[in-house]
Amino acid sequence: MTVRLTNFTNEDRKIVTQLQNFSVLEHYKDQSVAPGNAMNEFFMAKMGVRRRQLVVTLDGTNTLVTQAGAMQWLFGDVNATTGVKGVGDFFGKMVKGAVTKESAIKPEYVGKGTIVLEPTYKYIILQDIAEWGRYGMSIEDGMFLACDGKVEHTIAARTNFSSAVAGNEGLFNLSLRGNGVAALESNVPASELITVDLDNDVLKLDGSFAVCWSTSLQFTVERSSKSLIGSAVNGEGLVNVYRGTGRVLISPTTPSTSSLFRTTHD
Repeated sequence: MTVRLTNFTNEDRKIVTQLQNFSVLEHYKDQSVAPGNAMNEFFMAKMGVRRRQLVVTLDGTNTLVTQAGAMQWLFGDVNATTGVKGVGDFFGKMVKGAVTKESAIKPEYVGKGTIVLEPTYKYIILQDIAEWGRYGMSIEDGMFLACDGKVEHTIAARTNFSSAVAGNEGLFNLSLRGNGVAALESNVPASELITVDLDNDVLKLDGSFAVCWSTSLQFTVERSSKSLIGSAVNGEGLVNVYRGTGRVLISPTTPSTSSLFRTTHD
């Protein structure tokens, strides 16, 4: 049995990024619009605000884990499972989902074929998890879209819980490690992200500008000055601090929280 795919890509839809078996399909021109919003769609496209879709090919030896409800369509001999390997694994996934604000049970697709995820206005960033070293990478809440089934999901905790609460930050983040590709949804394109490589050094950010960071780094939320008086004088309050050796990807500006960026599978 074979599947013929016609008009999947054309002058309006193109593959813009590819890493191993993961590809990003970008809609350069969306002609399926109503007259009332055609002008908005036109100027959005001019600014690079376009729909994007993740496309993943399975060859029978690899698997795909996605955020719940993300799949749009697939073809080939592909089946979806819960990825749960027993009662203990189920409760472990429930705990991870509760503390990281990610869906607890993520569908796992197995077989041979192609999966296309639902479109999103966010930017899809592909990362080779092996390049982040033994401890992998931690990501901000809500960024996980999909990953290779060999990638391990763990929990990364803040070092000082009290200051994390005071800084209006979460206590835990999803951490990905192992071998394989992960697809992240970002309000900021990869071309704008600044890479900071720390070698036994310190990075301080006044706000949630970090998109992802090496799990090997010590991540805390602290006062910008050692004294309360000093913090009042320099006009800063609590800052996110990353210590050690590793990498941080940061956004140069505050990401937009516009409803346009909300994905269709939220």
